[in-house]
Amino acid sequence: MREKLKDNIFLIVSVLLCLFILAEVNYPRLAPQSELALFAMLGLMVVFLKYPIHSRFAGNRFFQILDFALIGSVVVCFGYVLSQTEPIFQAFWLDGQSLGDRAGAESPQDYIVGGIGLILILEATRRSIGMTLPLLSLAFLLYASFGQFMPDWLFPHRGYSVQRIVSQAFLHSQGAFGIALRVMFTYVFLFVLFGTLLERSGATDYILNLARRVFGSSAGAPAKVAVLGSGMMGSLSGSAVANTATTGTFTIPLMRRSGFQPEVAGGIEAAASSGGALMPPIMGAAAYMMLEIVEPAVTYLEIIRAALLPAVLYYTGMLCMVHFLAKSRRRVHNPQETESDDQEEKRGKLLAVQGGIFLAAFITLIGFLLMGATAFRAVSWSLLIVGTISLLDFLVRKIRKQHTPTETRFGISDLRKGVDFIVSPCERAAQSGVSLIAAAACVGIILGVVTLTGIGTKLPSALLPLASTNLMLALFFLMISTIILGMGLPSSVCYLLMAILVGPVLLDLGVVPLAAHFFIFYFGMMSMVTPPVALAAYAAAAIAGSGIMATGFAAFRFALVGFALPYAFVLRPALLWLNSDGGTPALWAVFGNFSLTLVGTVVLAAAIAGYVFNRLSRWTRGILFAAAVVLFFVPTRIQFVWIHGIVMVASIAIFYYNWRKKEAPHENAY
Repeated sequence: MREKLKDNIFLIVSVLLCLFILAEVNYPRLAPQSELALFAMLGLMVVFLKYPIHSRFAGNRFFQILDFALIGSVVVCFGYVLSQTEPIFQAFWLDGQSLGDRAGAESPQDYIVGGIGLILILEATRRSIGMTLPLLSLAFLLYASFGQFMPDWLFPHRGYSVQRIVSQAFLHSQGAFGIALRVMFTYVFLFVLFGTLLERSGATDYILNLARRVFGSSAGAPAKVAVLGSGMMGSLSGSAVANTATTGTFTIPLMRRSGFQPEVAGGIEAAASSGGALMPPIMGAAAYMMLEIVEPAVTYLEIIRAALLPAVLYYTGMLCMVHFLAKSRRRVHNPQETESDDQEEKRGKLLAVQGGIFLAAFITLIGFLLMGATAFRAVSWSLLIVGTISLLDFLVRKIRKQHTPTETRFGISDLRKGVDFIVSPCERAAQSGVSLIAAAACVGIILGVVTLTGIGTKLPSALLPLASTNLMLALFFLMISTIILGMGLPSSVCYLLMAILVGPVLLDLGVVPLAAHFFIFYFGMMSMVTPPVALAAYAAAAIAGSGIMATGFAAFRFALVGFALPYAFVLRPALLWLNSDGGTPALWAVFGNFSLTLVGTVVLAAAIAGYVFNRLSRWTRGILFAAAVVLFFVPTRIQFVWIHGIVMVASIAIFYYNWRKKEAPHENAY
């Protein structure tokens, strides 16, 4: 009974959350802090409804009562911020002043509510994404409190009282209700809802069938379907783990039936899914954070344009590796799925409808962006159009069924299906997005401490001398720190922290601002396939029935192009459609840099797979790997043109030599 009650409340709150965001983002009525307080309140309610304190206590009566007590506390604490901020509740303001006006002179009641609110945020984050971020937030809170006792290498400061910390971290707009939660509210959640609606309308089936039609019976077609399908689906969800769990249930068994080893099948899916958030036009949450963080400010279209060529190179590298691997093995084949003529006709009609909805969504989104609409307004219109088309399709199919002998009227069950069609995307979006809401509020605590203590300026000033004369060293340090942080955090949260704390180091070294942010963005995603904590690979291993570490290392190898690309577009901003000053480059510069990096991508894929037209020897693979390093990491300046020319000629010569050998494929090339 209690479980059913929780499910019903979860459904109601999920729908309210989605409707509130749609209405408030497009037609704001509340004060900025008030809307974020209500947004966080609804999000944390969903967390405590859906995530138990521990999986072992999921059905325990005491802990279920505790969950409802925590939900009540969320309503009280966040409702308090709302009532003390929104002018409509002015009659309830303490001393006749709003919460913002009494900054520095808060009442004990304010501090009590703020302290409880911080505990609720930390617990909600622990339940939804694990211990890493809450522990990191606690470390920052302790740093703020005991800064005067810190050694010199930990950036000591004068220390702050508990009241001052609570005020900064929760009660005002520089902490939990700061930029991180603002980005989630304004951009991210709407795109999560957009992705779930597209999935509900059949986008998954359409994308996978489209990929099957594209690759047909080519070598390793099932794996290529996984690469293309996961890339397109990842652009909808923006989550590597969620994308792996969604498309992997279709693609991993298909790859295994075609002869790929379980860990290889899981690795391909994990690597392809991790790149989905890098694929425009929807991308991952970090892309929308750039709209608020990058200086000088950029538009959503500029981010899409910058992301396009690196995404093409990433998936080209994966497709090449899959192709070379499939050609190297005799046992890999393409399983044929036969259907009757009637089944094929029905599937064709269904795919036509799904394809129409899919294309309508993207055309609408890009169209409104090109007309100058903001990102949240464009996705709101797309949601409306896609939802309307999908609902009309449902009704049309139901009316057609009325002419069959077995079904002659529109009954209660059909009404329930129609309601479920509208409600289920909200439910899925809430379940997928609330962990990000909790994480954003938790990151806000860290950012509040950063602002309070000034560590945000001290850390870059300490790191800059270490790499002031060596850009590659600075990039390497940033890559390592981003990957390590990303192992325990969602990639968007990892991006936000690194962009604010360490990103200024790259700007001081003369890196184009958008290129610096994309560098952090890429390695935040690559942490999903970096052992030992490769979360996307863990999800793939569970589906493939393979070893976690074996799948993780396979995913790492297939995603290796993604580890080289960030260096390439920092050294060659033309890959992001930027010149060294951040402006628009000449078309020949874009084409030249893209062609050079494309050759490097194919060469690197061959070196990793160990096969081109036949098996490559170790020394040949070593030469190709060295050639790829040159093509990726050496800037395309005039003095280096001859180096690139020699490397490309040598690579072509190796490819031609192996084509002439015509050696038979073997089964253990990878």
